[in-house]
Amino acid sequence: MHHAQNDLTQDDYLALDATAMTGAVRNGELCAHALLRAAQARCDAVNPQVNAVNMRHDAHALEQLKARSDADTAHIGALAGVPMLLKDLNTYLRGTVTTNGSRMLADAPPATFDSTIVQRYEAAGLLIFGKTASPEFGLTTTTESSLWGQTRNPWNLAHSAGGSSGGAAAAVAAGIVPVAHATDGGGSIRIPASYYGVFGLKPTRYRNPQGPNTFEGWFGASCGHVVSRSVRDCALLLDVSHGHEKGSTYWLAPQATSFSEAVMHTPKSLRIGLIEPAMTGLELDPDIRTVLHTTVELLLRLGHHVDIATLPVDPHQVYGAHGAVGAAALLAAVRDRETVLGRALQDDELEPVSRYIANNATSATAESLYRARRSFELIGSQMEHLFDDYDVLLSPVTSQLTPTLGRASLSNDYEQYIQGIIGSIGYTVLANVSGQPSMSVPLGTSRSGLPIGMMFTAALCREDLLFQLAGQLELASPWADRRAPL
Repeated sequence: MHHAQNDLTQDDYLALDATAMTGAVRNGELCAHALLRAAQARCDAVNPQVNAVNMRHDAHALEQLKARSDADTAHIGALAGVPMLLKDLNTYLRGTVTTNGSRMLADAPPATFDSTIVQRYEAAGLLIFGKTASPEFGLTTTTESSLWGQTRNPWNLAHSAGGSSGGAAAAVAAGIVPVAHATDGGGSIRIPASYYGVFGLKPTRYRNPQGPNTFEGWFGASCGHVVSRSVRDCALLLDVSHGHEKGSTYWLAPQATSFSEAVMHTPKSLRIGLIEPAMTGLELDPDIRTVLHTTVELLLRLGHHVDIATLPVDPHQVYGAHGAVGAAALLAAVRDRETVLGRALQDDELEPVSRYIANNATSATAESLYRARRSFELIGSQMEHLFDDYDVLLSPVTSQLTPTLGRASLSNDYEQYIQGIIGSIGYTVLANVSGQPSMSVPLGTSRSGLPIGMMFTAALCREDLLFQLAGQLELASPWADRRAPL
């Protein structure tokens, strides 16, 4: 390892994606220390404006580096030397606190174990030096909490970062890291990716590990992966993280080729189903409609076929099942914490909307939860049959552009909160309930300069198809040079 190298300039650091970083570390052009220092310096410079990173674990990252150079393996691993941030939600790094964005966990003890996905990230050489903000328990499509404050959109600081992976997407959009861990239980990777002009893919249900103590979040609706600037980084991260974990009852067939290889293959001529109406019935913003139509034109130019498709599902059933499962999970988390504390939670330890959802869940029946689980399976099956007719579905990610801060906050009353999130949940929730892989691709901008993503969804286990298409779109309509004006 060359420790004598000068530190990177900020511009040099910002020009590199994770794939380029690890390539330079592995061939001796860059040292991991310099990359880590550059990430930390960028965080120091821009985080006060965006509030994306809510905890720093610099000492942990340095310990990892030291342990690796002592073992002389610092330059080995698919992601050697790449700085990384974890989302502060149900993801554990030994010796650090995970708050889930909630005051009730602000003083929880540090984790005594690493999540399986964290083990895989660190084994690949990623250097985790902090965590990114999440709203309380990931329950809304903005990243605001009484505990950590508001995460702001680098494209316009008065606007929401989206959620619940708003901190992760903000960190990537602001150039703190090229790729950041994120989770998606109802659109939480894809919504902020769309608001920020970055790439975000929710994998197939059970593709990535959620253990070691629990193997599915929200009955499989919630999946962990990343947001990134480049498609190839997203694929490389999935290559190192995916696969069955010990103890889990969920299996996906192994991939024939790596996801990284899929990005480099041009897809065949695809049958693409166009879904324009939102499942919420909300009117589509004219700027988003324009991007949807220019995306259709781009796809036709690339040799794909586009036909109008109709979703074979009942929106009430989709939102009803999803809501019932999320509420039951929240109630269990609240009760778990109360058991640990040996007391009931005080009113100010939970956001008003979370309190309302948890209270409502106490009156839900066992039958209603069983029916919700069964709805997941039925909706998954209905969607799989739609993929007999189409290779991929295209839709907007959200019905409306990123809202101003405060509108979707959990500190509002419940009705205000519903009004605040309705513009962002019209398309994404379906793939969480049905389990299919789904991605947000940064393909446009509003007249006011805000990024707009387009969503593509494929059949179960067909991330390879999404990566092929994303790689093709990235070449045809590059977005890497469009940077937030920080």
